[in-house]
Amino acid sequence: MGLQIFNTVTRSKETFQSQVPGQVSMYVCGPTVYGYVHIGNARPMIFFDVVRSYLENQGYKVNYVVNFTDVDDKLIRKAEEMGASVPEVAETFIGAYYEDLEGLGIPRATANPRVTESMELIIEFIRDLENKGYAYPNGGDVFFRTKKFADYGKISGQNIEELQFGIRIDVDDRKESPEDFVLWKAAKPGEIFWESPWGPGRPGWHIECSAMSRHLLGDTLDIHGGGQDLQFPHHECEAAQSEAVTGKPLANYWMHNGYIKIGEEKMSKSLGNGVLVKDLRSQYAKEAIRFFMLSTHYRNPLNFTEETMLQAVRGSERISNAASNLHYRLREAEATNDAAAATPEWTQKLEAIRSMFHAKMQDDFNTPDAITALFDWVSEVNGLLAQAEVKAADLKAAAELFAEMNGVLRVAAGEAEPELLDEEIEALIAERVEARKQKNWARADEIRDLLQEQGILLEDTPQGMRWRRK
Repeated sequence: MGLQIFNTVTRSKETFQSQVPGQVSMYVCGPTVYGYVHIGNARPMIFFDVVRSYLENQGYKVNYVVNFTDVDDKLIRKAEEMGASVPEVAETFIGAYYEDLEGLGIPRATANPRVTESMELIIEFIRDLENKGYAYPNGGDVFFRTKKFADYGKISGQNIEELQFGIRIDVDDRKESPEDFVLWKAAKPGEIFWESPWGPGRPGWHIECSAMSRHLLGDTLDIHGGGQDLQFPHHECEAAQSEAVTGKPLANYWMHNGYIKIGEEKMSKSLGNGVLVKDLRSQYAKEAIRFFMLSTHYRNPLNFTEETMLQAVRGSERISNAASNLHYRLREAEATNDAAAATPEWTQKLEAIRSMFHAKMQDDFNTPDAITALFDWVSEVNGLLAQAEVKAADLKAAAELFAEMNGVLRVAAGEAEPELLDEEIEALIAERVEARKQKNWARADEIRDLLQEQGILLEDTPQGMRWRRK
């Protein structure tokens, strides 16, 4: 059957087939860098990272592009508030974005193009639209002639006469029609600008992605992704202007993730109920955050509460603990030079879990059920570890399956550095007790931190200091 992807345009699941065998071009709309990343931004960051990881797992080479909008009205206002230049504001928050990216366990995209570095491409794209009769200038601005593009509305599923306007589309009596959108904005006094055939100004929001995606990935993308809020107007306008120039589909598969709610209320900056990723990372491990984001199907709304995060923590730690215990036992077993082959019955159990994992991922990236496969793995591994004698090959096969599944989702800690042996822990605790007697607080704190990093919890009891693993 192959990988099935729900295509927003057709409102149905379709069998994925890339244009070039073994290669995938994927473009995901990135952040407008005037502030810190919030969890609404983080959902597509994490989900489309999983899409890329799974495609790579399936043998594809993925050319993955995520743009930065580093000049627009919001950046200009932010620069005024900060007493800085627009490029300085952008650089600050691009740096913060990369910190959050790393903090969420997400590798960087193949490319992160910036609007300010793409002006020649953008101006040339607008000129092509003008030459084809799709764009018209008025008062230093340039607008897209929406009614000339017959398929406008195909992504959002709306008729042009019924469209709801106002989301980043300015009402302007200089437009031929209310639904026309701006391609180039004339600069206001004191604003950052670039020279163009229509006068000094800067790009409209939608045109940037069309120009940058075409330059880096060609006329037609295999996959175009983003949040559900981008369907209209951003992706609708993007597709219209791109297809008006090329005469080809902008993307073969359009994918959109659902909203995040805060306690059943849609997250919105205007409501002031956003949660910043940098704050979330200070409270929770990246694996728990990823677990939370992937515990609901990407097309469904996701409800953020303290309880849902605690559930994610518990779920992630349960998988991580099983993996840690498995790797600990595996190191011991490998030291015995056990060369026996894996047990056939055990191999069959693992293959059933592997088949389930891939069946769920092939079904439109059903990550909640893929996580269920990981929990099935936990149950089987815990049963295996309860046995007094276990073959090294059985342990190794289980570790390989964990690496395969978690390598895609990354919802649990992978194999850690070799843990401290029990006698080493006892020795460190004894040293810490002595350090405290000598009031060597620095060394005592150093040992405590080392033990915490190794997942060792210290407990004071009537019999003295005891320890246990998380």
